[in-house]
Amino acid sequence: MTLVQVWGALLILVLAPLTGGLPLTGWVTRWLAGKNLAQVGTGNVGVSAAFYHGGTWIGLLAVLLEAAKGIALVLLARHYFPVDPVWEIIALIGLVMGRYWFAKGAGTTNVVWGFLVHDWVTALLTLLISGLGFTIFRERHQGRLLVLVLLPLLTALRHPGDGPLVMAVACLSGLIAWIYHKLPDDLDLPPEGGRWESRTMFRFFRGDRGLVALDHPLDATKFGQKAATLGQLRTWGYPVPPGYVLQAGDDPSALLAITQPSPSQPVVVRSSAQGEDTVTVSAAGIYQSFLHITTREALDQAILRCFAAYNSPRAVQYRRDHHLPDRAMAVIVQQQVRGQFSGVAFSRDPIARCGDAVVIEALPGGADQVVSGQVTPELYRVVVQPEDLPPGPELELADSWVIPEALTLTVEGTGTTPARVLQQVAYLARHLEARYQGIPQDLEWSYDGETLWLLQSRPITTLQPIWTRKIAAEVIPGAIRPLTWSINRPLTCGVWGEIFSLVLGDRVEGLNFAETATLFHSYAYFNATLLGDIFTRMGLPPESLEFLTRGAPFSRPPLASTLRNLPGLLRLLRREWRLETEFAQDEATLFQISLDSFAAIPRDRLTVEELLDRVDDVLALLRHVTYYNILAPLSFALRRAILQVPEESLDPSQNDEVAAVDELRSLAQETRQLFSAQQLKTITNGSSLMTALAESTEGGVILNQIDRFIDHYGYLSPVGTDIAVATWHENPAPVRDLLAQFVLHPPPPKSVSPPVKSAKTELAQRRFDLKGRVNTLYNRLLAELRWSILALESQWLTAGGLQQPGDIFFLTLDEIQTLGLDPSPPTWDTMYSRIRARQEQFKQDQGRGEIPYLVFGPDPPSLDRLNLAPARRGLQQLTGIGASAGLVEGPIRVMTQLESLPAGQASFILVVPYTDAGWAPLLARAQGLIAEVGGRLSHGAIIAREYGIPAVMNIPQATQRLHNGQWVRLNGQSGLVEVLDGPNSGADPEP
Repeated sequence: MTLVQVWGALLILVLAPLTGGLPLTGWVTRWLAGKNLAQVGTGNVGVSAAFYHGGTWIGLLAVLLEAAKGIALVLLARHYFPVDPVWEIIALIGLVMGRYWFAKGAGTTNVVWGFLVHDWVTALLTLLISGLGFTIFRERHQGRLLVLVLLPLLTALRHPGDGPLVMAVACLSGLIAWIYHKLPDDLDLPPEGGRWESRTMFRFFRGDRGLVALDHPLDATKFGQKAATLGQLRTWGYPVPPGYVLQAGDDPSALLAITQPSPSQPVVVRSSAQGEDTVTVSAAGIYQSFLHITTREALDQAILRCFAAYNSPRAVQYRRDHHLPDRAMAVIVQQQVRGQFSGVAFSRDPIARCGDAVVIEALPGGADQVVSGQVTPELYRVVVQPEDLPPGPELELADSWVIPEALTLTVEGTGTTPARVLQQVAYLARHLEARYQGIPQDLEWSYDGETLWLLQSRPITTLQPIWTRKIAAEVIPGAIRPLTWSINRPLTCGVWGEIFSLVLGDRVEGLNFAETATLFHSYAYFNATLLGDIFTRMGLPPESLEFLTRGAPFSRPPLASTLRNLPGLLRLLRREWRLETEFAQDEATLFQISLDSFAAIPRDRLTVEELLDRVDDVLALLRHVTYYNILAPLSFALRRAILQVPEESLDPSQNDEVAAVDELRSLAQETRQLFSAQQLKTITNGSSLMTALAESTEGGVILNQIDRFIDHYGYLSPVGTDIAVATWHENPAPVRDLLAQFVLHPPPPKSVSPPVKSAKTELAQRRFDLKGRVNTLYNRLLAELRWSILALESQWLTAGGLQQPGDIFFLTLDEIQTLGLDPSPPTWDTMYSRIRARQEQFKQDQGRGEIPYLVFGPDPPSLDRLNLAPARRGLQQLTGIGASAGLVEGPIRVMTQLESLPAGQASFILVVPYTDAGWAPLLARAQGLIAEVGGRLSHGAIIAREYGIPAVMNIPQATQRLHNGQWVRLNGQSGLVEVLDGPNSGADPEP
C-alpha cells in the first residue's frame, strides 16, 4: 500500500461515517414540508419516512440525495484503490454505520445506488431476481431478506477467487439485516396517515398480502397481539373460530369477496392493536368490536370503523397513560359463534390471587352479554388440581385440551349452565395457562351445543408478577419474623443482583433486584416473573433457577439471546472457574480470622454500641459469604447436570448437617451397647435417654461425647437460615431426641467401601464439597449474628426496654440500630406497641393451615378464599421428583409443622411441606418421605439417602391432598406416589 493509499484509507474510514451521518433527508423534509421526521411516525429518518410525511416529490429528492452519498463514496474509494474493490464495500459499510448511528436511517438507498456503481451486473441481477419474487409473492420482509442473501451469493458466483470481497459484501448484508431488525419502518404505518399522493405507492411497496388467515402463528408487531395469539392457538389445536386479519392499509376487497356474511352466518369484526392484550396491558374496552355483521356493506363499514377507533381520543389517551407508542391497528374478521351458553373464565381467582379455583362467569346466549356489563352473569368456581392436567410433553397434543371422560371436577355455584360445560371451560383455562408457562389467562368462550369455542385468551395483567414458594420454602422455610426478614432479604437480593449484573451488563436497566423476594403473611416468596425475565435476558430459559436448584425440566434457550449474552456468561464462567480458589483465600485471610477475633472477645463484655458494631461486622462477612452460598450450589448443580453425575455417587460428608448425623449414628451404636433390652424400653425421648445415661456407670463417657458434639456443632439449628430459631448450643433437645431415635431405631448401616469415582464425578464432588464448606461457614456466621443480637436483647431486658425474651426478633435491623445509636431514639412504649402488633400478626400467620405455593399479583393473597381442594375422592396417584431410590408401602403421617411422636409409634410414611435439619429425628423413624417442595439435592433428599429410605419431593399441596392413615405406595426412583386401598385406610396410624 502506497502512502497515498494510506491517506486514502484514513479519509474513507473517517469520511464514510460522517457522510452517512449527514441527515440530508431529515433536513429536506423539515425545510420543504415542515415535518421533523425524528419526532413523527416511527422516528426513523429514512427515505420511506420522507415519502410518508413529505409526499412523492420530497421523497424523490431524498432518494437523489441519499443515492449521491453512496455513489460519491464508491467513486472516492475507486480513486484511491482502483484495483481493490473491497475498499468500495468498506466505504459503504462505513456509510451505513454512520447513517444508523447519527441519522437514524437504514442506509438502504445509499447501498443500492452505491452498489450499482460498484458492480452494476451483480446489482441488476439481484434487483431482477428479488423484484420478480416481490411482484409475485408481495412479501416485503421476505423480499428484503432475499436481496441480502442474493447480494453476497451472486458476488461469490461472479468473483469466485476474491474471498475478501465476498466476505466484505456478506458483512454489509449482515449489517443491514441487523439494522432492519433494530429500526421500525414507516411502511408499517397506515397509508391513510400519510400524504395522499403517496398512498398508492405505499400500498404497493408495503407488499404484504391483503388476506391473512388465522390458521398459523402471526407476527405480533405486524398484526397485534390478539391476532397473533388467535393464530397461535389455532396452530396448537385449540377450537378458535376461523377468520382472517387485515393490517392497516390492506385492501379489504379480497376479504369482502371471500366472506359471505348473512343472517344465518354472521361474522364479527374485532380490533387487534399493537400493544393490546399483552402481559402488562390489556386495553380491554378501549378499541371497538362489531357483532352480528350480516351484509358485505355492513362488514366494509365495520372494518373502517374498527380501524378508525385506533385514533379515537380515548385510545390515544390510553396509550399516553400507559407509555405505549403510536403504531398500527389490525382488524380480525371471524365467523361468529351462535352460543347457547357463553362467558368468560379466569384461570386463577383474580380476587383471592391464589389457590386452584378457576372463576367462570356464564350466561345463556352469546358472549357479548357477559362482557357488556349490562347483565349479571352466573358465577362459578371450578377446582382444577395440578395432577388433573397432562404432563408437559402431552400438553402439546392437539386434543389434549379436551377434559378426559373419567375426570370430574368440583363445581361451586348454581345456575343454568351445564356442569360438564363448566368443567370443560375450567380445564381449557388451566390448560391454556400451562401452555403459556404458568401465566394466568383471561379467556372468552362460547358453547354452541356441540363445540366449546375459544374466542380469546390473554394474560390477566392484574395477576403479575407471579410469586413462588417452591424455592423459598427450602431457603427460608416456615413463618418468618421481622428481624430475620430485614436481614435475609437484602443479603439474598443484593447478591442475586450482583450475579445478574455481571452477566447482563447494561441490560440490567429497568430491573429492580430488591423485588426478587417478598413476604406474604410472614412467608417468603421469590418473584418468578422477575427471575424468568432475568434468565431470558441472560439467554437462559425462564425456568433455569428451578432447574439448577431442584432439577425441574429445562427447555432450550433462544440461541440469539444466548449469543447476545455470551460475553457476560463467559465472565460468570470465569467466576465459577475461580470459585474454589477465591473461597479458600477468603477463608484463610478473612473469614477464619474474623471468627477467631469474635471468639476472643466474649459478647457479654461488649456495650450496646460495640455489639451493634459486631453485628455490622458479621453482616459484612455474611454479604461476602452469601455470594459463595448462592454461586457454589448453582455451580455444583450445573456441573452435575452437564456431566450427568447421579446423586447417589456423591459423598455428602462435607455437609455439616450430614456429618453431624454420621457422628450421632456412631455415638448411638456405642450408647445402645450400654443398655439391656429391658432398659431400652424405658427410653422414650431425648430426656429419658439423658436420665438413663446419668444413672449408668459407663454413661458419663457418652455424656462427655455429647457435650463435645454440642460444642462442635452448636452453631446448627433446626432452621439454619432463621436467626430467630435457637441453635443446638442453646437448645440441645433436638440433638438428644435424634440420638434417642438412633438408639431405639438404628438406621441401616452405611456402605463401608465407597464407590470408585470417575473423573466426571470428581469434578462434581469438588463443587459439592465446596458447597458444604460454604454452608458451614454461613451457618457459623448466622449463629454468631444470633448470639450477638441475643446479647443485645439481654442488656435491653435488664434495662427494662424489652419485656420478654424473643421480643427483639419482632424489630427490624434498622429499628435496632436506631434504638442503639440514634441520639433521639423512639420511646420503648412506641416500639413495644409495634412489637405486640407484629407478634399478634405472626401468631395468626403461623397458625394458618394452608399457605399457597403460588401467589399472583403484587398484593398479599386473600387466604379466606383459598381453595386447594384437598382429598378429592378417587385420587389415584401423584407425581413428583424421585429423590431417594426405593419402593415402600405404608400409612401416611401428615405433619404441617414439626412435632414429636411417642417412641412406640408404628411405622409411617412422612408427608411434610418442607424438610430441614429439625426434621431429622422424624426422618430417622419414617419408612419414606413425601415433601411438597425440594429436589434431589435438598436436605430431606440427602438425609433420606443417608437413612436408606425412599423419598419423593415436589408434590404440590401434598399435606392437603393426602391425609393421615391413607395407604400409599411410594416409588423413590420414578417419583410416583400411588394411593392404595390398604388396611385401616382412612384412620390415623396406630401406635
